[in-house]
Amino acid sequence: MTTNQARTARLRDQIIAFTATRTIINTGHRMVYPFLPTFARGVGVDLDAVALAVTARYGLGIISPVFGSLADRRWRRAAMITGALIFAAGLGLVAIWPSYPALFVALLLATTGKFIYDPAMQAYIGDRVAYTQRGLAIALTEFSWSGAFLLLIPILGWLIDRTGWWAIPFPILAVLSLLAALLLWWIVPSDMPQPHERPQLAQGIRLIMQHTPALAGLAVGGLISSSNEVISIIFGEWLEDAFGLKVAALGAASAVIGIAELTSEGAVAAFVDRLGKHRAVALGIGGNMLASLLLPVLGFNRAGALVGLFLLYVTFEFALVSLIPLMTELTPDARATLMAGNVAALSAGRMVGALIGPPLFGLGLLANSITAAVLGGIALVVLLRLVRQE
Repeated sequence: MTTNQARTARLRDQIIAFTATRTIINTGHRMVYPFLPTFARGVGVDLDAVALAVTARYGLGIISPVFGSLADRRWRRAAMITGALIFAAGLGLVAIWPSYPALFVALLLATTGKFIYDPAMQAYIGDRVAYTQRGLAIALTEFSWSGAFLLLIPILGWLIDRTGWWAIPFPILAVLSLLAALLLWWIVPSDMPQPHERPQLAQGIRLIMQHTPALAGLAVGGLISSSNEVISIIFGEWLEDAFGLKVAALGAASAVIGIAELTSEGAVAAFVDRLGKHRAVALGIGGNMLASLLLPVLGFNRAGALVGLFLLYVTFEFALVSLIPLMTELTPDARATLMAGNVAALSAGRMVGALIGPPLFGLGLLANSITAAVLGGIALVVLLRLVRQE
């Protein structure tokens, strides 16, 4: 085997490990959506109290550039391992102390772990994969989103229905995350840069603030995330109220979202590098706007509702996954800091969506759908006017 072949094989194995770890983290991150009413009943609070915890976890995104700067100046590997360990600690807390305060803290810790892990992983790939092939590499790691909804969350729904909301899912995910941290330690080489190679936090932020396309890219990510969250935060309650779906059925319904994301991630892997990242993001946003408006039209019965959710998530995921490789090349000298800034923008968008989604739902699903489409439209204008094309 030649040196290049060995390097390629090693990078392939690392991407597989990154995707497996991220699937675990994304499962813990996303299971709150379909099981929001179940968790609220389990800890004896109303739905708004758990929704507040979801909102608070996205508030942590504001400080995520600090984590990105650490990954820029020190080890990418250390940041990834630390993120997995913090995630494990958060879910382990609920396994030990199943209560609302523990759930609140666990959501914050698990999200902190994700905010540390994701930018470091994306920057690591950005360091080692050429831009012309980076869409494929990033898309492979994004299969972790569909893996969560398609594989693990339906299993968790089945377990929750039989063992209780906390007895099995939280300790299982905590142990899996610990094993993933060990795998990362073994498979990813040490990569500490020299002090002069990477910028300090202030320098990295200055580079981003002086670069209009980077700022516009952050705005696009925040807007489309807010658009998606306006509906994501209420879809579990909508399905439960409108069609009487119970916890196991909600877990199975989440598999539809997993299929949608699997489809879009496969499409990104196959086409984004050839189509162009900028054009792909624009197509995804336009499709998502249409899907948002179609959801109330399709959602008059259970089958139509699931079709509507499929279209909503397949278009959103296509836009979001296409945006990530575009962002990795906007400020290469502060790559991890920008990717952490992207996490901050996505988090801020989701925080806004989580805040306004439940009150809008009081007016009916149509209010959520129109708001989501308007936010997507603003994102599309910003993308086309301010983010550079390749």
